[in-house]
Amino acid sequence: MPVDPYILLLFGTVGLAALLPARGTGADLASGASTGAVALLFFLYGTRLSTREALDGLRHWRLHGTILACTFVVFPLLGLAARGFVPAGILSDPLYQGLLFLTLVPSTVQSSIAFTSLARGNVPAAICAGSFSSLAGIVATPLLAAALLGGGGGEGGGGFSADSVTKIVLQLLVPFAAGQVLRRWVGEFVLRHRKALGLVDRGSILLVVYTAFGQGTVEGVWQRVSPARLGGLLAVEAVLLAVMLLLTWYGAKALRFGRADRIAIQFAGSKKSLAAGLPMASVLFGAQASMAVLPLMLFHQMQLMVCAVIAGRRSRDAGGRPGAVAPAAAGEVTVPAPAGSSRTGAGTGTRSG
Repeated sequence: MPVDPYILLLFGTVGLAALLPARGTGADLASGASTGAVALLFFLYGTRLSTREALDGLRHWRLHGTILACTFVVFPLLGLAARGFVPAGILSDPLYQGLLFLTLVPSTVQSSIAFTSLARGNVPAAICAGSFSSLAGIVATPLLAAALLGGGGGEGGGGFSADSVTKIVLQLLVPFAAGQVLRRWVGEFVLRHRKALGLVDRGSILLVVYTAFGQGTVEGVWQRVSPARLGGLLAVEAVLLAVMLLLTWYGAKALRFGRADRIAIQFAGSKKSLAAGLPMASVLFGAQASMAVLPLMLFHQMQLMVCAVIAGRRSRDAGGRPGAVAPAAAGEVTVPAPAGSSRTGAGTGTRSG
């Protein structure tokens, strides 16, 4: 099973924040740098995502509608249901808020494409679905968080207010919109330097994680998280992932999608983006961000390990050669599509019962 090296860096950053958190002036500087890093991340997202190609995919509305429904409807409903089904005491309130938040973030792009390709599924559909989910998540995730977490307040709650809305607009929406507007002029530069900018992505996310977890350490958050509750969180997340994998696979079959489309639906509809979720959490949760992102970090590694096994089996079932497709690093959020690939083939697999 693959262990994403970037996940190791993330947990190493968590360890550094626990041992050497920024304090005083250092904390203020780290917070300011983290704010700038989030804005830069969403500006880069805007320069990379092709709105035109995503809108062209509307021709295949049935497939993409199914994936979006899994990401922004079914997932949140399961997150809400967890409150009633998980026995009291398994998850603390902040951990549950983090679990619910992970159900609200958009799907991944690169790893969904990588696993769909390995499983011999509809890769153009996965490319379009990733673009749709990323674009929708810029608006949908903050709105869903405001609706489902806004009343939490207090410990672990979102505490949404006019100030929160202002931060969402200034740190997420404005930079993303600026990136979209400037894409025609800077898009080629971003593409040519995607490796270097990928390091900027990942470094920015590490800074966000260090700032959030360092603040949690200073405030004594980790003294309230026991190993038993971490184990309970992992168990709940394992059930959540299993349910989504089953729903996306057999639900797509019930909707009479062909095998290639079902593979794309399963991998795009059951996964959550660490790259998008971490900076969003830093804006939406503020001082409680460390507890909000822990469930997402654990879920991200879990989905990579499980989906790698499933993709390998799907490849063998299709008569392909088992191979290894390295999952994308968490900070990488886009893959250059082959010419025309996002405009053809998405949602065109042969339908079967």
